[in-house]
Amino acid sequence: MNAGELLANTLSPDATTRQDAESKLEAAARENFPAYMLMLSSELINEAAEPHVRNAAGLALKNAVSAREVARQAEYAVRWLALDNDTRNKIKQDSLMSLGGQHPRIAHVGAQVVSAIACVEIPAAQWQDLITLLLGFVNDANNTNLRVSTLEAIGFICEGIKSEVLSLRSNEILTAVIHGARKEEPSPECQYAAIHALFNALDFVRDNFEREGERNYIMQVICEATQNPNVKVQVGAYECLVRVMDLYYDKMSFYMERALFGLTVLGMKNPEEAVALQAIEFWSTVCEEEFELLMEANEAAEYGEFAEVECQNFSKIALPEIVPVLLTLLTRQEEEADEDEWNVSMAAATCLGLLAKAVQDTIVSAVIPFIEAHIKAQDWHQREAAVMTFGSIMDGPDPQVLAPLVHQALPLLIDMMSDPVVQVRDTVAWTLGRICDLLISTLKVDVHVHPLISALVNGLQDNPRIIANCCWALTNLADGLSDMTEEGAAPATGSLSPYYEGVVQALLKVTETAGNESNFRTAAYEAIAAFCMNAPGDVVSVVQNTIVTILLRMEHLISVANQILGIDDRNNWNDLQTNFCSVIVSVIRRLGDGIQPLADRIMTLILQLIQCAAKSSTIMEDAFLVVGTLATALEQGFAPYMGAFLPYLHPALKAHEDTQLCTVAVGLIGDFSRALGELSAQYSDAFMRVLLENLQSEVLNRNVKISILSCFGDIALAIGPAFEPYLETTMSVLRQAGSVQPNPLDYELVEYVSNLREGILEAYTGVVTGLKNTEKVNLLIPYTSNILELCQRCLADEDRADSVAKLSYGLIGDLADSFPNGQIKQLLLAEWIGQELRSRSRMAGETKRTLRWAREMVKRATA
Repeated sequence: MNAGELLANTLSPDATTRQDAESKLEAAARENFPAYMLMLSSELINEAAEPHVRNAAGLALKNAVSAREVARQAEYAVRWLALDNDTRNKIKQDSLMSLGGQHPRIAHVGAQVVSAIACVEIPAAQWQDLITLLLGFVNDANNTNLRVSTLEAIGFICEGIKSEVLSLRSNEILTAVIHGARKEEPSPECQYAAIHALFNALDFVRDNFEREGERNYIMQVICEATQNPNVKVQVGAYECLVRVMDLYYDKMSFYMERALFGLTVLGMKNPEEAVALQAIEFWSTVCEEEFELLMEANEAAEYGEFAEVECQNFSKIALPEIVPVLLTLLTRQEEEADEDEWNVSMAAATCLGLLAKAVQDTIVSAVIPFIEAHIKAQDWHQREAAVMTFGSIMDGPDPQVLAPLVHQALPLLIDMMSDPVVQVRDTVAWTLGRICDLLISTLKVDVHVHPLISALVNGLQDNPRIIANCCWALTNLADGLSDMTEEGAAPATGSLSPYYEGVVQALLKVTETAGNESNFRTAAYEAIAAFCMNAPGDVVSVVQNTIVTILLRMEHLISVANQILGIDDRNNWNDLQTNFCSVIVSVIRRLGDGIQPLADRIMTLILQLIQCAAKSSTIMEDAFLVVGTLATALEQGFAPYMGAFLPYLHPALKAHEDTQLCTVAVGLIGDFSRALGELSAQYSDAFMRVLLENLQSEVLNRNVKISILSCFGDIALAIGPAFEPYLETTMSVLRQAGSVQPNPLDYELVEYVSNLREGILEAYTGVVTGLKNTEKVNLLIPYTSNILELCQRCLADEDRADSVAKLSYGLIGDLADSFPNGQIKQLLLAEWIGQELRSRSRMAGETKRTLRWAREMVKRATA
């Protein structure tokens, strides 16, 4: 069978034919990769072949060079670059030839192949003449197809290659795409491809945006394209404006005044939904940007400083223009709209919410007339829009400004939970949830709580989306009206006590259903968990009865685990077990050591659950979370369960490919160490061995290794002087890890090193605290210099996280406190320590308190 037939068969509607062809192609790629690639390349430019076959060849070529997963992409790049030059050059030549074909579909896939190869070769300093070749194609006025596909290729390349790699060619690329995007361009296909390429190029033309003349021309071309008769070009132009606002907000004042206010308000009114959506997105981006700037300005003001970028208040200036348009768009709901389908009314509601955060109190007077005029309207679209408006503006204005509005609207909203139109009831339930979430402080408990809970409990009998919103509202109510102290102590009674029995029973009834449409059953379990977690003393019996009900359900579900056949049943089983575990965790946290009478039953069930989890790591994680919470509650009372549980912990610690499960398993060692204290010494040998082995793994995610370092601190703190056998190895590992330096241009690495340092500081803190005030404290002296070096490096980093600063100050204080008689006096008298402990830079209150304590400890240790 020849290549064309094989490729044609990969598109066959017959599954057997299709799978046979795919397996033969995969075998060809494995056996002789160069020949396989040349075969596909030849088929791509074979004018005698059917277009769908050539398209399949192009896609197979692209997929042999590029992949979504980072690891696989790296593997494919190595494989491609290992091909001999003749093979690579032939394939590259063929892919460039395909750009000029008469069939648009082939030219499009050719653009994908060119960009896939470019994204491998250009970062490796190969195919240096590609951009020059593509720019030559763009200027070929006689071949529109070639120009379109070339612009597509440039767009894909701009999207796929890091901006710093392409920035040296930014002038040439920008010239080509701007030329294609101009209003004088006769081909709308060229204009669209150029606008799309420009969108992807905007990130690396920062230098061009710094130059006013070039910036003006780019903005002119984009603004003119918003008026293009072709809808796709208009949409692309508005997408560019959104991106420009996101990247170059500080340069936009001139353009907002001259063009963008008017253009985007008109765009929101455009009857073409795709255009209106992007124009709304423009204002959403403005509001997000200005809210962030507002936060930064407030934070800077606290320390008597000015923010780096000044807020231009575009959203506040435009408020009178954009609010009426957004409110009108809110009334454009679709009767049968899918909840996952994005439309103009949803986009307008989102934009209104962001606008409220950006302009804060100013939004209230702008929308009240609309709410008052439409909340009792005959047309359900207007009623729903009025409620949506009210719900959307709650996050931003001062709650005290909104309080009178809440008091006025709440009785009406509660009545509207009986509205004949389901869309209205749904939005009302969501709005009540928002009040319980954001404006709980405005509620008058004696006036509002009874009718509110009655309405929400009645809503639990409505359709799934409304049930989910009512459950969310009840969750917020339980959390918001909780009188728990910061230490987690429960009050004797609470404002929700009279309703506990009824609400929890109603929620348990909701969870008896087999379905979970709109996640309503999951939301009900979350509400049950919230009520259990926040239960006052006089309703503990409700919590106890609830846990018994949940354990009975878990027992039943485990007993039928062997009867599960289909994937849907298995997913449903998993979801329910996750829900049960979340409620059990909440009950344990609320009851503390009061869970002891049920501990045997809980551990028996959890061990059974792990056995029948069918390798579902999610269920394992949930089960482990229950175990860790139980250990924390019982403390040394958990010791009898360790022997039965540890055989299940070890395989999870060795599941290096499963990052999440391994992280949870490492966290459990910390939980056990903290709970058991010195009793955990009998397990520390096994724990330390497996953790040190995991650090050597090349497969294990590096973030899990940070958790492991932190876990050393938990073990050391728990067993104190008994940590001596592991001290030298641990300190050596921590010193090596602490020497890692970030490349400031690699943001991911910078963040990783920051997290790594935090984990190391936590480990050092555990080790030092564990040995402090013991006869083994002098074991620390040889390591104090290294510990302080890391503290110095962390505090010298201007971009350090506040948590890193707090740990560093705390560690300096702990070392000084460990040696109050001058044993490390010379180290503590270092100039940098004095400077840091006198620091007046901005920091959180908790960090400042830690700094002051450290200063006192150092003063005492150096006296």
